[in-house]
Amino acid sequence: MTPLADALRTLTVDLGDRGYPIHIGTGLLSNPDAILPYLAGQQVMIVTNETIAPLYLETLAQQLPEELDVQTCILPDGEQYKTIEQVNRIWGALLEAGFNRRCTLIALGGGVIGDMAGYAAASYQRGVAFIQVPTTLLAQVDSSVGGKTGVNHPLGKNMVGAFWQPRAVLVDIDSLATLPDREMSAGLAEVIKYGLIRDEVFLSWLEANMEALRAHDARALAEAIARSCQIKADIVAEDETEQDVRALLNLGHTFGHAIEAHQGYGNWLHGEAIGAGMSMAATLSRRLGWIDDAALSRSLQVIESAGLPLKAPLGMQRDDFLGPMRRDKKNTGSRLRLVLLRELGDACISDETPISLLNDLLDHYPRA
Repeated sequence: MTPLADALRTLTVDLGDRGYPIHIGTGLLSNPDAILPYLAGQQVMIVTNETIAPLYLETLAQQLPEELDVQTCILPDGEQYKTIEQVNRIWGALLEAGFNRRCTLIALGGGVIGDMAGYAAASYQRGVAFIQVPTTLLAQVDSSVGGKTGVNHPLGKNMVGAFWQPRAVLVDIDSLATLPDREMSAGLAEVIKYGLIRDEVFLSWLEANMEALRAHDARALAEAIARSCQIKADIVAEDETEQDVRALLNLGHTFGHAIEAHQGYGNWLHGEAIGAGMSMAATLSRRLGWIDDAALSRSLQVIESAGLPLKAPLGMQRDDFLGPMRRDKKNTGSRLRLVLLRELGDACISDETPISLLNDLLDHYPRA
């Protein structure tokens, strides 16, 4: 695929005939060449939320030719709305508009919108095209890439869904200008994750550039997004449906998803829960003797420097963790599988953590 003129970077998720580009740049929302090549037909449904619609919906819609049948579906904003009921609203909008199998869904928003629009696309008439246009840092570096779609269930996060790859991912760095500081920090959790699991050199770069990233520096953001997306694209190409190495992308998520479920989806942002979860995973890795004190200190310091919590929520007990952890999708049989650090930049999936060590961590890990 020819790179866009306005794209600072163009990467490729290599999945054969289902592969697709990730365009990273500025002004992409107002560039028709960014959208038009990836439409499947004449029917387009833009799925967004009540926060993003006033900011970017008109800009995006204006890039679509008048001869197209363009409809919109505006959903409430928040992780607590990542439910099958909201996906049903997307299906209803498609049916009411008479959309067929040649339609295209455009997911304009953060990870919640991308996951729900993607699941609607995966299941509507057994599969239609969709395009990811992520507007949060977390979605730009993580959820928009790789084809994981779905919704939450009261008993577990992302327990209902499908693998369904987009036709393209369009990352407009300009959309981060309106991102609140708390959301920026939440997105940085997933960026830090890539350095911890796969690239110690990138982790060092993050340590040196965290201030610029939190200040929304466009050049620093472009580098961080591109490096994060490249690591994820490489892993997805190796293991699309998470049978093996793709599970490494869940560093901190087993603990973090338990925090989200206990606190109520949306009360802790996903990235905040992952920040605390990665801190717990790094601490457990140290207690296993896999990393040393210096590596643990670096892990905690870079997480904290992004404005993320290091402590678990006050009042959360061992069983509040273990219930969701036992339902984690990585588990095999009755064995808990955790993503842990052998060293910085080198993660592994382990089902051999002594339960006594895990229980001690869950009982005595700092709360706040």
